[in-house]
Amino acid sequence: MKNILVVGGAGYIGSHTVKMLRAQGYSPVVYDNLSKGHRQAVEEVPFEEGDLGDKARLAEVFAKHHIEAVMHFAAFIEVGESVKEPSKYYHNNVAKVLNLLDTMKENGIKYFVFSSTAATFGEPVQPKINETHPQQPINPYGNSKLMVEKMLEDFDQAYGLKSVALRYFNASGADDSGLIGESHSPETHLIPLVLQAAAGKRPSIKVFGSDYPTPDGTCVRDYVHVNDLARAHILALEKMEKENKSLRYNLGSGSGFSVAELIKEAKEITGIDFKVEYEERRAGDPAVLVADPAKAQAELGWTPQYNLKQIIATAWNWEKNRRF
Repeated sequence: MKNILVVGGAGYIGSHTVKMLRAQGYSPVVYDNLSKGHRQAVEEVPFEEGDLGDKARLAEVFAKHHIEAVMHFAAFIEVGESVKEPSKYYHNNVAKVLNLLDTMKENGIKYFVFSSTAATFGEPVQPKINETHPQQPINPYGNSKLMVEKMLEDFDQAYGLKSVALRYFNASGADDSGLIGESHSPETHLIPLVLQAAAGKRPSIKVFGSDYPTPDGTCVRDYVHVNDLARAHILALEKMEKENKSLRYNLGSGSGFSVAELIKEAKEITGIDFKVEYEERRAGDPAVLVADPAKAQAELGWTPQYNLKQIIATAWNWEKNRRF
């Protein structure tokens, strides 16, 4: 299997996966409507502009490039926005994915890698979240991803379409080259927000809540480098094809770092003592969210290669020299 359609491939995680696919001898083709992605992130691969709602365009691209498998990165990802505009999220993250799956089925494409999320689990009921943890999302974003996971189970049973669902924890960092990195508008992720404060692009970094039941009172999260996620996609694709079965994995480092710890590390790496403002908690923010990645390690041979210091350093290199 060589020809991979990367839907949403001009976005953050998609573009890093495209780069790694090329490096490992695959022939990725990017399909993106550029509503969130950046054409500059994937200049060296075939690019097809189009929307997942356009079945005719999808079928045309499948035939033109002899696509053998699809990777999906084309979701809306802002939790707060999903609460305010659930229709937007269900339309893009669920209905359009159903359209994609139907078109794959009609064109005989049997392998699908889906970027899911730790948000499908909701409030944690154990210290580290493994694949058997109850999936009880607390927002429309998490619901939309879980709905697709359920659809994929049904498509496997009915049509033999095999899938991998990869549930990310906090995707972070940038490619070591500094040529691609995280670029959202608006930006909602903590590490780029912190580094934008360090770079003087924001007056401060706001920390929501300092009274959580954690060692320093701030939320604890599991950060995983975007290149580690990209590598997991390729390992999972290869295992799915080899064994011809559907798979589910949680992707995180297995270690948690508090917001305060992350800010301290960022100040040390940047050498800048930027302003930090503490505010009230946000609704729906669990105190601790940390992955148990043991299954991915055992079955895929996947172990994250970047630690928090390296994650922040690569993100800072990108922030200082970003192209888009």
